[in-house]
Amino acid sequence: MKNKNELGIYIHIPFCVHKCIYCDFLSSPADEKTRKRYVKALIREINLAAEGKTNRCINKCNNENNNKSNNYGKDIVTSIFIGGGTPSVIDASDIKDIIEAVRHNYNVSDDAEITIECNPGTMDEKKAAVYRQAGINRISFGLQSTNNSELRMLGRIHTYEQFLESLRIAEEAGFDNINIDLMSALPGQSIESFKSVLNTAISLEMQHISVYSLIVEDGTALSENIDKYPQIPSDEEDRDMYHMTKEVLAAAGYEQYEISNYAKKGYECRHNIKYWERCNYIGFGIGAASLYDNIRYTNISDINRYMDILLNNENNKDYCCYEKNTRQSDDVWLLRMDVEELSKEDEMSEYMFLGLRKTKGIDVNDFKEKFGCDIYDVYDKQIKDNIAAGLLVKNGDYLYLSQRGIDISNTVMSDFIQV
Repeated sequence: MKNKNELGIYIHIPFCVHKCIYCDFLSSPADEKTRKRYVKALIREINLAAEGKTNRCINKCNNENNNKSNNYGKDIVTSIFIGGGTPSVIDASDIKDIIEAVRHNYNVSDDAEITIECNPGTMDEKKAAVYRQAGINRISFGLQSTNNSELRMLGRIHTYEQFLESLRIAEEAGFDNINIDLMSALPGQSIESFKSVLNTAISLEMQHISVYSLIVEDGTALSENIDKYPQIPSDEEDRDMYHMTKEVLAAAGYEQYEISNYAKKGYECRHNIKYWERCNYIGFGIGAASLYDNIRYTNISDINRYMDILLNNENNKDYCCYEKNTRQSDDVWLLRMDVEELSKEDEMSEYMFLGLRKTKGIDVNDFKEKFGCDIYDVYDKQIKDNIAAGLLVKNGDYLYLSQRGIDISNTVMSDFIQV
């Protein structure tokens, strides 16, 4: 059972050298002046949130329910994840300042997992040394492929050889908890060519490997120029790659603990587990999402407005609630958007479809402890139907997806979304 006072913090750095063809994340290139101004605004948000000045709309919901407050004073931060974008594209001193702001304002545990995402083309000895000094103890490299032809096609700024140099730098700096991201089902990729990529990655003896199937998202360079690229593997080939990935990584000592994530024993990503187990987490930076005491909200995604609110709004102490737009009839949020208090039904649905992402699945006793009711009183039909269809497995007190269930996991999970 997780400590109820544990808190995860996500920090979004929305900058990159240039956009990869598949990327639909909230990121873009920016000049040095914009990067510095954004970091200044980000640190101000971190400071203001600790003072409770960005939380009024969330506190309003809480005050109507048990009069709770979320100034985070009693919370213990056990994970920090700096993602993007490419966080390693900004000055290492800025990363250090951001972490120091978190440590100054929040109770960060001595053994907190602190991760930074890095692009292999942006790492050097100075950055690695500063990251270590700042307390970062985990690096996640966006490798994507060990094949240089595939890297060029994807628009990555690095070669495999440059990644190896970045890895050497990280390991010599003392990092011993490293993840690499890989992508499967790329245009022109075969099962055998991806198996070669996997085997090369395994030879690096990383502590953690994440493998994601390519999704062609609307609005990306890939979707808009799809005919210019080699054929994308079929859904069946994609599934075959997935099954092969599990087998090859398992044989190499990597345990699958979530649909797309594999780790050596003891190296599971603690921050991501917080998402899947619905622990409290708060996000800083544009587009960052938060879940705190069952209040969900997202930061605005307009970077210029975000910076203006935080840096040019000295006299307005209400950084979260509505401001009146005198030029329009509607109200607009300052920092936060989509603030939603989750109902018990929403909470249970999220618990089910997020929990089923984990290979160990859902503990029925934990469900009862969290929600005060038996899981079978709520989802008896869905559970029985999916077990009968061979998509869900009951093993003692746990329910988890079968191999076939994983193949169509979105369909299974949708059964547990209450409407």
